[in-house]
Amino acid sequence: MAAKKSTKKSNVSAEELLGFYREMLMIRRFEEKAGQLYGMGLIGGFCHLYIGQEAVVVGLEAAAEEGDKRITSYRDHGHMLACGMDPDGVMAELTGRSGGYSGGKGGSMHMFSKEKNFYGGHGIVGAQVPLGTGLAFADKYKGNGRVSFAYFGDGAANQGQVYEAFNMAALWELPVIFVIENNQYAMGTAQKRSTSTPDIYTRGQAFGIPGEPVDGMDVLAVKAAGQKAVAHARAGKGPYILEVKTYRYRGHSMSDPAKYRTREEVQKMREERDAIEHVRSLLLAGKHATEDDLKAIDKDIKATVNKAADFAKASPEPALEELWTDIYATNTHTAATA
Repeated sequence: MAAKKSTKKSNVSAEELLGFYREMLMIRRFEEKAGQLYGMGLIGGFCHLYIGQEAVVVGLEAAAEEGDKRITSYRDHGHMLACGMDPDGVMAELTGRSGGYSGGKGGSMHMFSKEKNFYGGHGIVGAQVPLGTGLAFADKYKGNGRVSFAYFGDGAANQGQVYEAFNMAALWELPVIFVIENNQYAMGTAQKRSTSTPDIYTRGQAFGIPGEPVDGMDVLAVKAAGQKAVAHARAGKGPYILEVKTYRYRGHSMSDPAKYRTREEVQKMREERDAIEHVRSLLLAGKHATEDDLKAIDKDIKATVNKAADFAKASPEPALEELWTDIYATNTHTAATA
């Protein structure tokens, strides 16, 4: 199960707390709407929701700076929203419409935003980890002071290519933060049944990569750990591993009935560990917001999400000729002539 909440005091402003609340609630309401559209047949293929894990990406984005990069797996909608991608474009891509970030050809699992330095959801388990390491190699080569966040899950942590990436990142002291979003179940197998060690971050020790476990249900704890990891990588000390222990409320994908765990287990997490409710309680207890204030935020977010759904429905499907575009990269380099 997820690590217990930190009892340490955190210097956080009311404005920042409200920002965390809004960002996490935006992801949850967006994902709930995506689930509805999937049920209506408007989203095809696979659809992996981020509900329950919102504090992970919101906390880490709070530690990032302009120009830092991120790459993740197919459970990627939350990462897109947290790094500032437009909900309209994300929802349009989910529904396979031309107004989407990848022109309706990437869908839920494969969309990108060069503007926001978001290098994708990736459908092949663990494949994004060496790609994220490559992004960090480019940054070090350019000497631009940027870091890359390579997100992957507890299931992907058992893939061999992850450890090849660890070795290269450590060998070349690359500025990459390996973020293990440990939601306990991989696809449907509990971590204790698939992983030989109780903690996964310790696997970096063989390569000399420092790491630590993080309470992924506490956005303040995630931000603090993220700041530490970012400072390490940006200072030229090489990679860092964060095993962020979180929990997803829904199945692995929309087609997963999640019979491998009890309803009571999920309900207990919702009632006792929910990341959004944690921030909500801090806001109310500290008198930083009233119930009416938080209701107004929720209303505003629901309006934004509904607008995104309407935009997606109104956006046309890609034209047939789009089958022949985006196949090859355009080489804009002009070779020197003798």
